[in-house]
Formats: sequence, C-alpha cells, structure tokens
Amino acid sequence: MTKRRRYGQSVCTYAFVHYKLHYVCVSCRISFKRHPADAGHTCPRCTGPLLCAGHDFAAPRRSNRKAWSVVAVVLGAGLRYEGFEPCGCGRAPKFRPRTRAQLRARRIVATRTGAPLAELLGQADPLESR
Repeated sequence: MTKRRRYGQSVCTYAFVHYKLHYVCVSCRISFKRHPADAGHTCPRCTGPLLCAGHDFAAPRRSNRKAWSVVAVVLGAGLRYEGFEPCGCGRAPKFRPRTRAQLRARRIVATRTGAPLAELLGQADPLESR
C-alpha cells in the first residue's frame, strides 16, 4: 500500500478516507453498500436487518442459491469479508470459502479436531495448523 508523508511521518492512504461497507440480506440474496455510521440498516424488499459483510465482499449472482448458502454460514459464524487491517495497509483479502465443498471440508475438520468452525473458515487449508 502506498504511504504518504504528513508532518514528517509516514501515514497510510486509507487513514483519511471512509469507505462504504457491503451489507447483505441473505434471505433476499441481495447486497448494498452503506456507510457504517448509519445505524439500523434494513432490507428494502423484506424489511429484515442487513448483515455487514465487510469491505471486500463480492456478491454471488442472485440465482446462485448454493453460493448464497455459503455466504450465510460465513456471516453467521461472525466473519466478514475483509482485507483491510485496522490502519488499511493490508489490502489482500483474507480467505473465505466460496463453495459448498470448501465449507464441507472445514466442517469435517472442525468436528474431528474440536476446533471452532469460525477459525477454520478463515484458513485456506483447514489442515495447515494441525
């Protein structure tokens, strides 16, 4: 990430810009970008609450029910699709499963090892830390 100089110190570029976050309604299979300061985001179609999906969420097609079921599990585990570090320097998105096969493999490892599912959903290879 490029850094700027301000008052003789190196400052991250993203420290001064507030980007919108992706918010998702899993039941309607739609996503929106909203400012995080606005409280109580609701879906305009079903008036249900929107879940915060993070900065780096790429919504699957609305007709792809299998991909949306994976998104529902990831967001239900309390994870977000983030690549930003707190300062904004870490730009590479963290791993999140995209297919049911990847989700199934992580669930199997979680039941066999007793590790929390949320921890394994963030690893590209679920067996790498074991």
